[in-house]
Amino acid sequence: MYYGEIKDCDIANGAGVRVTLFVSGCTNKCPGCFQPQTWAFDYGKPYTDETEAQILKMLEPSYIQGLTLLGGDPFEPRNQETVLGLARKVKALYPDKNIWCYTGFTYEELKTDGSYPRTECTDELLSCLDILVDGRFVQALKNISLSFRGSENQRIIDLNSTRKEGIPVVLDLDRKRTGK
Repeated sequence: MYYGEIKDCDIANGAGVRVTLFVSGCTNKCPGCFQPQTWAFDYGKPYTDETEAQILKMLEPSYIQGLTLLGGDPFEPRNQETVLGLARKVKALYPDKNIWCYTGFTYEELKTDGSYPRTECTDELLSCLDILVDGRFVQALKNISLSFRGSENQRIIDLNSTRKEGIPVVLDLDRKRTGK
């Protein structure tokens, strides 16, 4: 796997101060994507053991709320095994920190046997995540006032509640924030 960037103090891609990994590779290629350079699977630098150690070290400070995975797309089939390895380590080393993940695939696509993004790693990767921001970016539904997403079709799914309820539990951070 390759990655385009690592941010050690990100406040735009999830709640709180976060470490953010932008993986490379995306077959969705959404028109208007804010990171089209990450569509190429060989964009950026190779993800190595040293890269992973650097990310784990960046997560150490108490002011870091957690890790955000985005890209490209962490749920591209060829990225899932490496992303899962990192997510397992984060959960083991930092059980009180959360993991957010952005994907152009919907939760339903990820859970459907035979769908393009579903692999032998998908369910375990989902089990390591706390929040999933799902859905392709749709230029016609772009809304810059939304919290942590770019278009109105995208959902912020609380995966811990989803596992308990058995159905996707979507957070409405904008309604809650504005008091509507």
